[in-house]
Amino acid sequence: MEIPVAGSRPRIAQEVRDLIRRMSLENPLWGATKMHGELLKLGIRVAQSTVSIYMVPRQGRPLQTWKTFIDNHAEGIASIDLFVVPTITFQLLFAFLVLGHERRQLLWFAVTRNPTAEWLARQITEAFPWDKTPRYLVRDNDRAFGAAFKAHVRAMGIRDRPTSYRSPWQNGHLERLIGSARRECTDHMIVFNEEHLRRILSKYASSTIMRCGPTLRLARTHPAHARSNGSGTLSRNRSLEGYTIDMRESEFSEGTRSFPVSAAPARPISRPAE
Repeated sequence: MEIPVAGSRPRIAQEVRDLIRRMSLENPLWGATKMHGELLKLGIRVAQSTVSIYMVPRQGRPLQTWKTFIDNHAEGIASIDLFVVPTITFQLLFAFLVLGHERRQLLWFAVTRNPTAEWLARQITEAFPWDKTPRYLVRDNDRAFGAAFKAHVRAMGIRDRPTSYRSPWQNGHLERLIGSARRECTDHMIVFNEEHLRRILSKYASSTIMRCGPTLRLARTHPAHARSNGSGTLSRNRSLEGYTIDMRESEFSEGTRSFPVSAAPARPISRPAE
């Protein structure tokens, strides 16, 4: 008969240890926290650290990786990040981008000199209507995403999912967009001020949408529905998920939002002989 040592932990019954091992084998995706909660429901009171001790090691057991999480929930994920653009006077401007993972579409951008937590929270409100918020928000661990930002995101019903430290690959889609914006746009221009950078990013965002083509399913309009522009040629309207690109007006608009887009000449369409 074993005599317990004074001051030591109470010995765990063999039945409980066997149950923990069985649960860990039959539920390979359960961690110590989940298993501890299930044991409490059964009336078995043990510490979570004790559960982790008697669990079967995870060698060869399937785990949900970050890539699996991104692939499985792409339609409900949005990612955000900031990148720095210097001006002609060597001041630093911060561009804030919001990317939707479902179609890898740029949803929102903004420019500021001082990205505070309150300002970032306001941009999340502008980017997502309250009835169309994403389920998950992927971001890095920048200090700018402070307590006010986290509380606002939680109030909107969005699950905050910060990436691991020094792991930009976990937000790879947005990092790639930032790299493209640098290589194709900001690295080739001298920025004067905030308004100038907004115009540059606005035109870049519009041209990026125009280049997406099949990804965003630009619907073709039959020539019969095209309207005359008064010069003997016809201009076509292309529908893009609620957006309208008017090739004659050179305007890209959705509701009250308006982004200038480079004008494209209308193609002359021969009219059928009467």
